[in-house]
Amino acid sequence: MTITEDIKYVGVNDHDIDLFEGQYQVENGMAYNSYVITDDKIAIFDTVDAHFSEEWLANIKNVLGDAKPDYLIIQHMEPDHSASIGIFMENYPDTTIVASAKAFNIMKQFFGCDYAEHQLVVKEKDTLELGKHTLTFVAAPMVHWPEVIMTYDSYAKVFFSADAFGKFGALNVEEDWACEARRYYFGIVGKYGAQVQALLKKAAGLDIQTICPLHGPVLNENLDFYLNLYQTWSAYEPEDKGVLIAYTSVYGNTKKAAELLAQMLVDKGCEKVAITDLARDDIAEAVEDAFRYDRLVLATTTYNGDVFPFMREFIESLTERNYQKRTIGLIENGSWAATAAKVMRQLFEKSKEITFTETTVKIMSALNEESTTQLENLAEELCK
Repeated sequence: MTITEDIKYVGVNDHDIDLFEGQYQVENGMAYNSYVITDDKIAIFDTVDAHFSEEWLANIKNVLGDAKPDYLIIQHMEPDHSASIGIFMENYPDTTIVASAKAFNIMKQFFGCDYAEHQLVVKEKDTLELGKHTLTFVAAPMVHWPEVIMTYDSYAKVFFSADAFGKFGALNVEEDWACEARRYYFGIVGKYGAQVQALLKKAAGLDIQTICPLHGPVLNENLDFYLNLYQTWSAYEPEDKGVLIAYTSVYGNTKKAAELLAQMLVDKGCEKVAITDLARDDIAEAVEDAFRYDRLVLATTTYNGDVFPFMREFIESLTERNYQKRTIGLIENGSWAATAAKVMRQLFEKSKEITFTETTVKIMSALNEESTTQLENLAEELCK
């Protein structure tokens, strides 16, 4: 793939992976992106997962022929981007490795070697001249690891953005960018909204025409669309008006209540209604939808004086990612001592700008006339 006349793509697609980072389902695989700039000096951006080292080296060889790289720029030390450093240096032993000081520390932790005689340590606003291409380094700590640097090429107006603006999915599969980028962002980067906001402020001062992330496609059209989404996501603002109903159900009665509420909301003209069974559906997708919409309903049974385990896992997945600026409605079910609503409220105690609906639906074992009326009231309140 040609990015510009001097910048080529040398990454790989992984269709063998089942869980990214050991937890995220990736039915369409993953891309591990790597790039080459050829100029008076030659620079390689990042490596790939160890399972694809040989394919990656072949891609480099295909671009460079017998030419030798001068620099290997390591922007991020997660092994899906750094695990092939060793084999690269075996093939190109005279290369200088460019990275942040923290990256070299982590490199030694992972691989037992930090290539001390080949190091070029860079920090915020440092530059590297390749010829006509001048690279400026942008520190991006905790987007989403502490060692991350990103790189701006002022000649080509290309921003090498490390894990930012990435998504799940291999590059040889067509799928909607926003859906899988949103799931990727909130799953992996979502906790670090303040750090992403700081990065966006730096990026606003650059003339960027192309974004080259470490996962997902190269972005070179309608960049405002991607930048605006990142602005919305990192500010924890709702992206769309709608309601996500997330439920757990043991014998089906809480499920019936969730489905009935969903129908009530549709009948009342609610903009968008999504529903998810937390015991069976992908929790990462549920987290994605919870951040996407401005309203959330949580429906669960009381379980051992607490909430059902999948509900607790879901709420904790939200709160650890700084879930905020949303309206939440609660439905609890209990056959004798219903405490689920109280527990759920407590789980959000440290969250910012959470508004709970006035109506809390209380089901005693199964829906009856009283709890059905409460559902109607909750639907009315959510649709105001």
